[in-house]
Amino acid sequence: MAVEQNAPVTTAPVELWVERTGTRAYTGRSNRGAEVLIASQGVPGAFTPGELLKIALAACTGLSSDLPLSRRLGDDFDATIRVSGDADRENELYPQLDEVFELDLSELDEEARERLLVTVQRAVDKVCTVGRTLKAGTKVTLNFDIDA
Repeated sequence: MAVEQNAPVTTAPVELWVERTGTRAYTGRSNRGAEVLIASQGVPGAFTPGELLKIALAACTGLSSDLPLSRRLGDDFDATIRVSGDADRENELYPQLDEVFELDLSELDEEARERLLVTVQRAVDKVCTVGRTLKAGTKVTLNFDIDA
């Protein structure tokens, strides 16, 4: 689904949650009506939580770089950001995530390509919240709301 370039940005707080839908299967939801299927590895049509983490990183990189790229390449440029990284199962974490940003910059000369890539890297480093959070680390808390 394409997002309109000048679509208004909603400022209402986004509520996010997951609901259990089966054995080791959940549906992630937002109060904006979005849904994503989440399950164990190998379940057709569903992402694992680790896959969603990687997709969030790639999507954040893309969204963070979209404005400088569209200014230079026009609104209809093609981009694919591939992300990979194997889990360290002993420690249950991803020690490294690698992104590859695929862009056609063949119409730019070498100097213009280098300037654009520096601008894109700066934009991602400055405003990609997911990447910045992963690099910095974050405090995570877990509370329980139980019926007793």
